[in-house]
Amino acid sequence: MDYAKEERKIIRKLSLMSIVGNVVLSGFKLFAGIAGNSGAMLSDAVHSLSDVITTVIAFFGTKISQKEADADHPYGHERIESAASLLLGLILAVTGLGIGKAGVEHILLRNTEVAVPGFIALIAAVASIVGKEGMYWYTRYYAEKIGSNAFMADAWHHRSDALSSIGSLIGIGGAMLGYPVMDSIASVVICLFILKVSYDIMRIALRSLLDTSIDKAKEQQLREFIEKQDDVVRVDLLHTRMFGSKSYIDLEICVDGDKTLRESHSVAERVHDAVEKNFPDVKHIMIHLNPTESETK
Repeated sequence: MDYAKEERKIIRKLSLMSIVGNVVLSGFKLFAGIAGNSGAMLSDAVHSLSDVITTVIAFFGTKISQKEADADHPYGHERIESAASLLLGLILAVTGLGIGKAGVEHILLRNTEVAVPGFIALIAAVASIVGKEGMYWYTRYYAEKIGSNAFMADAWHHRSDALSSIGSLIGIGGAMLGYPVMDSIASVVICLFILKVSYDIMRIALRSLLDTSIDKAKEQQLREFIEKQDDVVRVDLLHTRMFGSKSYIDLEICVDGDKTLRESHSVAERVHDAVEKNFPDVKHIMIHLNPTESETK
């Protein structure tokens, strides 16, 4: 219960930080884009505003995923978070493609009729890079702490905004030096980075939605832990499947066939409690007992 309370506190803190930070940065970049006559900075401001939408999606996705199981959802709601991550990945992909499309069009059209931006636009780009990179590491730290795919996706959206601001910095600096095409080239490179992040986020989300097994190294760690439990002869079968940020386990273990039903059930209960206590990301483990002759132990 304490862990759940801390998790809710972290979610509220991450959401508030992201929304406030993005609104402040967007306002400053919008002002700098207008005052500094920079189209790149205006685009960057719009990109930052899109982060507010993704944070709201991450917040509600994670919030709903924490709801207790009910009659319609007996296994819980954790997959809502994976669906939210998938949506965030799609938003990132659209954002990246938009940036890349504009960059390619400007390169092909060789549009050099671009007004020279002011110094305030350059300052805004630097401020955005520092601010968004800081938000990335902050969100990533807590996303890993609570095991949230949705907020990890949101962290990468902060990183994509930082990359976008690097492109703005290069473009603004290049325009001030007399090379406006640098803005377009940087936009295409940034597009590729954002699409790679989008692909990674959607791949992880789909793995969770498609009952993919957990990491093989972690599965082996789990098997070794179970085999060390008292009265467990061996593990006959271990199947795992991801369920949002949690996982389900189907387990078959061998116990002494001479034990009474009550004694064998006690072994299963101990293994069940030990696994869920030592592996917090395990939502539930279902255990089947196989008998073996006592002399084979």
